[in-house]
Amino acid sequence: MKKFGLIGYPLGHSFSKNFFNEKFHSENIDAEYVNFEIPSIEEFNKIIKANPTLCGLNVTIPYKEQVIGYLDELDKDAAAIGAVNVIKIERNKGKLKLTGYNSDVMGFTQSIESLLEPHHKKALILGTGGASKAINYGLHKLGLETKFVSRAKRNENTITYDDITPEIMKEYKVIVNCTPTGMYPKADECPNIPYDCLTPEHLLYDLLYNPDTTLFMKNGSDRGATVKNGLEMLLLQAFGAWDIWNK
Repeated sequence: MKKFGLIGYPLGHSFSKNFFNEKFHSENIDAEYVNFEIPSIEEFNKIIKANPTLCGLNVTIPYKEQVIGYLDELDKDAAAIGAVNVIKIERNKGKLKLTGYNSDVMGFTQSIESLLEPHHKKALILGTGGASKAINYGLHKLGLETKFVSRAKRNENTITYDDITPEIMKEYKVIVNCTPTGMYPKADECPNIPYDCLTPEHLLYDLLYNPDTTLFMKNGSDRGATVKNGLEMLLLQAFGAWDIWNK
């Protein structure tokens, strides 16, 4: 039986295990999907060695960047982004090859593209972790300029939440939340942006999908903005992972 799995920490909120095991059951695929909740990336090689039938892995927080050092190769998108969320494991005559991919970027661009209007020229990306790198790459592919928002100023292309003025809100009509702020069980929280500056021309996209409507999204829709959660992106990146493992 082929084995697939997910590495990350913690994994209580994970969607992938249910998604793939239901897929295997309904399509009579002889495979199983398991969670590998590892408190340190240093345990990665142990998982590979202990599971000789493992053919592929998904990677989630906090290891999308840390895992790169354990891989033999990266595809061009993953290399450009600097983050991996899919690993293909190939075994040939005792030789092991681990290749990293990023299906987040494909899932994101496909799920946001139809919502973009001509006035959506610039985007604020809330957060600077592994997911935000894929979002940044995807938005550039779609022709948007981007700026990161972080609690601390890191470089020229990063501002802090305190720096978000009404002028910036007017200029940046797309706002993507790549932080865990507002995720269940802390659904009463939201990123600290000036929501009063939102208009019906704004698009708020939240990578979170639990709850369905985050406070970030509700604050947007209350002011007429277009809002979307990350569930479709999640489904699309899962389909993308399956394609990668089977090509």
